[in-house]
Amino acid sequence: MGPMTATIKRILPRSLLGRSLMIIVTPLIILQLVSASIFYETHWDKVTLRLARGVVGDIGAVIKLMRRNPEPENLEWIFGLAAETMELNTTFKEGAVLVNTSWAPDGLTERMLSQAMRSRVDKPFLIDSVSHDRQVIINVQLPSGVLRVATTRKRLFSSTVYVFVIWMVGTSLILFVVATIFMRNQIKPIRRLAVAADDFGKGRDVSSFKPEGATEVRLAAQAFLIMRERILRHIGQRTDMLAGVSHDLRTPLTRMRLQLEMLDDPGGAQEMKTDIAEMEHMLEGYLAFARGEGAEEPIVTDLTALLSEAAALARRKGGAVDLHTEGQLTVSLRPNVFKRCLTNLIDNAIRYGEHVSIRAGTRGDAIEITIDDDGPGIAEDERENVFKAFYRVEGSRNPETGGVGLGLTIARDVIRSHGGDIALSASPNGGLRARLRLPL
Repeated sequence: MGPMTATIKRILPRSLLGRSLMIIVTPLIILQLVSASIFYETHWDKVTLRLARGVVGDIGAVIKLMRRNPEPENLEWIFGLAAETMELNTTFKEGAVLVNTSWAPDGLTERMLSQAMRSRVDKPFLIDSVSHDRQVIINVQLPSGVLRVATTRKRLFSSTVYVFVIWMVGTSLILFVVATIFMRNQIKPIRRLAVAADDFGKGRDVSSFKPEGATEVRLAAQAFLIMRERILRHIGQRTDMLAGVSHDLRTPLTRMRLQLEMLDDPGGAQEMKTDIAEMEHMLEGYLAFARGEGAEEPIVTDLTALLSEAAALARRKGGAVDLHTEGQLTVSLRPNVFKRCLTNLIDNAIRYGEHVSIRAGTRGDAIEITIDDDGPGIAEDERENVFKAFYRVEGSRNPETGGVGLGLTIARDVIRSHGGDIALSASPNGGLRARLRLPL
């Protein structure tokens, strides 16, 4: 059952349009096959048999006239009458005898002629439907010779077969075209919904999206819009709340700093100033993480220039940074937010390594950026954990050794908000490699 199910899944079309058309077309094909089978087994057989009986009836009439009027002058008149009124070209060979062969009817026409000859003429006969393209030859053994009868194939053929096939195929094609057009129109709203969901996931504007299509598709689209409004409202509330928290916390911290400047104890004041600076640094990290994307709109950005700015900023901080980009890279993104992502990753690399190498280029339908350092790296079982908020490998939050544990978390949050992702692996330089994929 398992291999058969897998085979069926491979055969079935993957798209909704393909599966919908298959659901429509499969019963149509089965219906056409059943109709054709019934037609060939009943209508065509019966029509061909009736036509064969008509031809055989004329042959029987000729034989009876020959028996009643055996004189040579009468035979000429009978054969002329058959050619004129019955479309039968007849000749008679006096004293001839049919060759005794094991002949068997081949094809529907021969079978029906044989059946009619046995039931209505009841004399030895041979049928030749192969030697001539437009005629069928029937040789009948009479007591005094062999009667050769040639008739046109038109008398034994019904054009309703072709008419039926043409109508059957024609109506099927018309129905298929109509079904394809109809189903494509039904699929369009689903595709638009998928594009809108993908754009929203990448932080792009989807305000122009409107529910359309069938009732169920409209319900899904309305649910998406409601979800979008809830997410935007949640982000806005979070940003406003944290902006208030930032303002409220900065005020007492500023007062504490001013009061420390007025103290006479330089040693104790310096320690408290250090604590306040650490608190401000931690607060900035928390707010940067919580703000997330903010209200910045994505724009078409020169990623090459953005990488150059991030690398230059790292060099000003004392880092040895090597940058190489493959051509001019342009993509739609939030430049300030994405620059923060790059800065976090580069700062993390120069904090633990002596040399940082940045490479960027197009790979398929995405831009790939790799940031390599020659530091100690991160153990494989810890590489996913470091993306968790406030998680640090050495188990501390000492800003001297790496900040508050939010740099990589913010970086992944930013890259995923653009529809991409970030992964860590071992670097060829001996340290850590951060690989970013940004869809075009």
